[in-house]
Amino acid sequence: MKRQIIYYFDLLTTLTKKEIKVRYRNSILGYLWSIAHPLAFAFVFYVAFKVVMKIDVENYTIFLISGLFPWQWFSNSVNSSSGIFLSNANLIKKVNFPLSTLPLTSLLNDAFHFLFSIPVIALFVILHKVSVKLSWLYGIPILMLIQLLFIYGIALAISSINLFFRDMERLVIIFTTLLFYFTPIFYPETMIPENYQFLVKFNPLACLMINWRNLFLTGNLNELYLLLSILYSIFSLTFGYILFRKLSIRFAEVL
Repeated sequence: MKRQIIYYFDLLTTLTKKEIKVRYRNSILGYLWSIAHPLAFAFVFYVAFKVVMKIDVENYTIFLISGLFPWQWFSNSVNSSSGIFLSNANLIKKVNFPLSTLPLTSLLNDAFHFLFSIPVIALFVILHKVSVKLSWLYGIPILMLIQLLFIYGIALAISSINLFFRDMERLVIIFTTLLFYFTPIFYPETMIPENYQFLVKFNPLACLMINWRNLFLTGNLNELYLLLSILYSIFSLTFGYILFRKLSIRFAEVL
């Protein structure tokens, strides 16, 4: 058992390092690209909603980036998950190893970049004279673990289905784009009409993004949304793994 754990850990470490090297091969700016994208979006939304439309949200800059950075982690991981098994077909055919590690290594790569974007969020928090809370020490790991498990389940399902249904990649991109606008990231959930407020609880990403924002702005976590996020993550992981196990026995036919 101990040997298996060590082997699995070493495999994850090696594959994750490979993913990071491939990602930044021939890239001059490297890590800066991972923070440039959400910051560019934050600038656009700030001009559109704060400057032009005069939206009444305090510390709107922090409000934006505290939602856009975790959203980028979700979006990048989910959108890239469809091609994970296809792009590693040669490796799968040559080496015998747990295939479930491939979606996880891609996800850990994005989680790694999100972790290193937190100092950027902290910098904006300090510049806007909002205090950094001690609750970050436990809140960030909790939300990261919940989001990691949630995305992993989705990635397992999408990467498996895409081998048999190649249009899955395009459908995922459309879905994540629509989900972005249905999730209160650049607007507060209080702007949603009261009759539709209950729908927020049925959006797994809304529960997560609201808590990320609350954590960075006030240092608090909404307990109901936290509980819902945990339940959504458990469901996602369970469903994704069961689907992966059922479809993986036919991977050899399509790879």
